[in-house]
Amino acid sequence: MSWTKKLTIYVSSAHKGVKMIKIDINDLDKFFVKGELIPAICYEVNTKTVLMLAYMNKESLKKTLETGYTWFWSRSRQEYWNKGATSGHVQKVISIYGDCDNDTLLVNVEQTGVACHTGSYSCFFNELYNTEENEK
Repeated sequence: MSWTKKLTIYVSSAHKGVKMIKIDINDLDKFFVKGELIPAICYEVNTKTVLMLAYMNKESLKKTLETGYTWFWSRSRQEYWNKGATSGHVQKVISIYGDCDNDTLLVNVEQTGVACHTGSYSCFFNELYNTEENEK
């Protein structure tokens, strides 16, 4: 017996707004037309904080959709990693949005603990420019 899981992914378009679509979990090819990896921006829904950027391939996106927790492809280690599997700092997926070109994902999560391997809540803590500080 063949079983196909359907899920809801949100796709935004500048001309059509945001729409819900049902996607076959076994048919994720449209997100990998430009390459084998797609950037995935993780955003914490409660604190409204950009946590990190990592890369997914088709299999890690499929694992994310199947489990409800983030899975990525490590470019340096050349292996799959489930965020928080060893530290306990997991990311529960709330929703996933594809951008207008289907070449970047926005993964809305509920973060347990910190997201960054440095111990920082977010990986984005190295400020490069701040208009408010420059006006002083």
